[in-house]
Amino acid sequence: MSRETYPEYSKNKVNQAGDAVRAERETFEQTLIIENWRASHTYVLNTFQANLRRRVKNKKITFAQRLKRKTTIFDKLKRESGMALARMHDIAGCRLIFENIKTLESFRKDFHKAKINHKRKNEKTDGYNYIECPKPSGYRGIHDVYEYVGEKAGAKWSGLSIEIQYRTKHQHAWATAVEIAGSISENQPKFNRGDERHKEFFRIASEMIARVYENRNSCFPRLTNSLLLEKFEKLEADIHLLRTLRGLNAATTRLTQAKNIILIFTEGKNNLRAYSYDNSAVALRDYFEFEKKSQDNEDIVLVRADNSESIRYAFRNYFSDAKEFVLYMQKAIEELKK
Repeated sequence: MSRETYPEYSKNKVNQAGDAVRAERETFEQTLIIENWRASHTYVLNTFQANLRRRVKNKKITFAQRLKRKTTIFDKLKRESGMALARMHDIAGCRLIFENIKTLESFRKDFHKAKINHKRKNEKTDGYNYIECPKPSGYRGIHDVYEYVGEKAGAKWSGLSIEIQYRTKHQHAWATAVEIAGSISENQPKFNRGDERHKEFFRIASEMIARVYENRNSCFPRLTNSLLLEKFEKLEADIHLLRTLRGLNAATTRLTQAKNIILIFTEGKNNLRAYSYDNSAVALRDYFEFEKKSQDNEDIVLVRADNSESIRYAFRNYFSDAKEFVLYMQKAIEELKK
């Protein structure tokens, strides 16, 4: 597949294929339709990442990008009954991680002023601002969704969407820990599945991090510091989740300086393999091949960043690296005790 794969099927066909996945009766042809739809988003991804990379150059901002995993797309279709595949806006995604909220908001404001033709879908409502309005899970960050508007040769990709995700380093550490907790247990707090205690743990952790590092609230704005800490300590004494995350050995898988990386994490074995590519088209081709041959316990993602350090930082969950979350939580506990 070339890096300029374009949508070959109507949105109606794409939605029909998505509905078939939801009903678990997709045909081989419908699988090809979905693969084409997903691959076509790489053009939009390349357009936005080039602009964003210029803006983060020489700044203390981590930038990375990824194409949504097939398994995640299928899971979302089955989890959200009203989701039409052609409307799924986060198949292509860019992630920016900032030192603090002030620099995040400043960067985002400047990017909104950029002279680009693409439409920001949440421009009027700012409905994806999960810092001002955290998700019930405790997730915090801001997502902007853009609709690509192409001219001349780029017109083929008009109407495709991309999600730009803004997080502080503290919000990123929390989100990473949630992902890791899902990979080392049968609980999936990210998707509101599993043991209620694990979900409550991360809601409380979100509130603690928001108070200590950002002087704002998340899920429990009315609780005093002492009551919040009491809830956390009782929960940790019961499930030992922070202790488990502290005891994890981060994967030491070596990465080359190639900017396109396929990460394959084998759940249950804490095993991570990495494949590096200089050519994005070859990386995309191999990515789809790896997915076709993957086992049920394998998590595969194609990511891109300027260097290996940025990939490790932006996708810490694949390296089972919860060190930052543990450190932030330890300091939060100390501060709340004062």
